[in-house]
Amino acid sequence: MTLNGKKIAFVGAGVMGEAMIKGLLAEKLISPGDIIASDPHAARCHELVERYGLHSTTDNGEAVTDADIVVLSVKPQVMGRALADVQGKVRPDALVLSIAAGVKLATITQGSGVEQIVRAMPNTPGQIGAGMTVYVATPAVNADKLGWAATVLGALGETLFVDDEKYMDMATALNGSGPSYVFLLMEAMIDAGVHMGFSRQDAQKLVHQTMLGSVQYAIDSGDHPAELRNQVTSPGGTSAAALFALEKGGVRTTLSEAIWAAYNRSVELGKDG
Repeated sequence: MTLNGKKIAFVGAGVMGEAMIKGLLAEKLISPGDIIASDPHAARCHELVERYGLHSTTDNGEAVTDADIVVLSVKPQVMGRALADVQGKVRPDALVLSIAAGVKLATITQGSGVEQIVRAMPNTPGQIGAGMTVYVATPAVNADKLGWAATVLGALGETLFVDDEKYMDMATALNGSGPSYVFLLMEAMIDAGVHMGFSRQDAQKLVHQTMLGSVQYAIDSGDHPAELRNQVTSPGGTSAAALFALEKGGVRTTLSEAIWAAYNRSVELGKDG
């Protein structure tokens, strides 16, 4: 779905907001003239205008006035201020899309004065169009506008729609925080390679490509990870020895507990919000 003819406003033009803008323009899903981005720093506004040819302003209220889609791409701690800026200025028929972690649909609905709300949980690989975003919508969002949301979020990578907001805390723990678990594993593998004698540069190259290739192979094969693991685990071999050490160290339990800790923290933050 293209967004040609639609006006889209980005309230907050940070890393993720720019990632969506970049993706939408790269896929020619909207023209630069139909995008306006607001940022409190005039220098940042000028930078975006120079880079993408869009419109910009330091006034959040001005940005959303004529928008069909309003993307709230601000940090959770400044969401209250952003909502105060746009309340009464967003068109009643506009779609409001938030990517602020932990900020619930009810909060956005009340703060924006609009009923058609989508809440999304992207992750950092979205900056290169390789992210995973989970999103949920209020009942007022019709099929067309749900399609608009999917198009905007698709600029960050893959998407998954869920029909209950309870899944958003789960998504925060699994895909939102997920890259941190992967980066920690990568770091440990690289350090082990250096400890064995590789240069850090060579160890990093080996680990990066191994991680990338393993994930792509898993996607392409469609097989369960257990089956893929068995394919590379010969009886009495090196992989078997390594996996025995990992299981003995409780890696599965520890990782599961880490994800549950992230989930519980997300629930807590939602209550605080």
